[in-house]
Amino acid sequence: MPPDKICKTVHQYNKAPVPEADMQKLLDIAEDYRKVKNYVYVRYGGIGSLSKIYPGYTVQNEMTENGYREILKLPSVYFYLAVFDALADIKSQWTRTKSKITKLVNQNEGFTEDEKHYLRFLLKVSNAFEAVVNRKPVSLVAKLQKQYQELVRHVDAEKLHRYLCRKVRKYHVKLHTETADVFSIGERAYRYADHGIYISIKEKRKRVFVLLTDNNRYRSQLRVKLFPKESRIELKVPVNVAVRSHGDYRNRVGTAFGFYTMLTTDEGHCYGEELGRYQSEYSDWVRIHTNRYRYHPEENQGRKKYEAKKRRLRERLHSYINQELNRFLTTEKPETIYVVKLPKPGAGGYDRKVNDSVARWQRGYIRKRLTQKCREQSVEIVEVLGKDISRECSVCGGTGTKMEGKFCCPACRYEEEEKTNTARNVKKRGQGDGVLY
Repeated sequence: MPPDKICKTVHQYNKAPVPEADMQKLLDIAEDYRKVKNYVYVRYGGIGSLSKIYPGYTVQNEMTENGYREILKLPSVYFYLAVFDALADIKSQWTRTKSKITKLVNQNEGFTEDEKHYLRFLLKVSNAFEAVVNRKPVSLVAKLQKQYQELVRHVDAEKLHRYLCRKVRKYHVKLHTETADVFSIGERAYRYADHGIYISIKEKRKRVFVLLTDNNRYRSQLRVKLFPKESRIELKVPVNVAVRSHGDYRNRVGTAFGFYTMLTTDEGHCYGEELGRYQSEYSDWVRIHTNRYRYHPEENQGRKKYEAKKRRLRERLHSYINQELNRFLTTEKPETIYVVKLPKPGAGGYDRKVNDSVARWQRGYIRKRLTQKCREQSVEIVEVLGKDISRECSVCGGTGTKMEGKFCCPACRYEEEEKTNTARNVKKRGQGDGVLY
């Protein structure tokens, strides 16, 4: 992608209900797409296939030779997209497994720094990781091999290899999907015409026509989402849009995200002050109707109405968030935005209502939309560590605690107490001398 372009997703929808026969043909493709993905998950999701999934052409060749496509009679435009979709999921799963093990290594107090360094090296270098979990000698390129030999001299390699294998067996899982209502479609498998789109099916030289709500035409890989009960489909299209540059965006702005006020800047400007009300209405409504559905089915209004109202509340909330983020960018005109890198919300607590509201806090959506808008407007985002930020005094920078809802820094508290005592003594002397101060 060119550096002056950024990818965003647009949606297309059908204008008229999709006939049941045509929907079934699309569902047949989605079902075979699911079967191909599960086949790849089972065959290439383990440690023995680590050397094949990068970049994945070995898997493609093997899937071509084994004749599975001919068994399903699935067109190649769908078959190979399913294979590479499954490979992408497998790679993501391995990334999550390595991240989990890396976190455990860093938290393990029984390891020395040399042992932690050695394990992190294995987790970072793919060839070394693949060799260790498959119980093979580690053989790398000259530069990495020299570094590996230097690290292995200071540790018990066999013990660490066993540790790594145990953690892989414990935390790595093979994927499986039961979703049979979505598939990807290549450029050769569709054609825009007649205010709609023609989609290839399993029958040769046959296509299904779907009338669309717009006349936009794209030339890229699409994602088709099927809704058979509603007789509709949704197309997700990746589009490259031009990145804008503003000459008057020169400010550096520090931001903090909140539950009731969406965003507060370092100068005290607030954006999204109604966010708490919208979020509370949304979370309270969902919680009340979920409990009603579970414990009082006679009062249930129906799942169709429930989902429609829930979608409207969520879309209203998201619309407000986007509106306030746009106002923030146009008002502050930032060149760089500093945001606090916060941990994920923790579970637990004593108040279910509060927990439910926090669980539906749109913090992730806000960060995602802010990141997207900043990339489109050439605004840089810098993450800063948020450790002890709530205990740092904004006046002197000292560390303290919160008492009675207020922050108490020892130095500033001492200075404030001195001022209070001085004023009290002056007042007492004035009362005793009969002089009004």
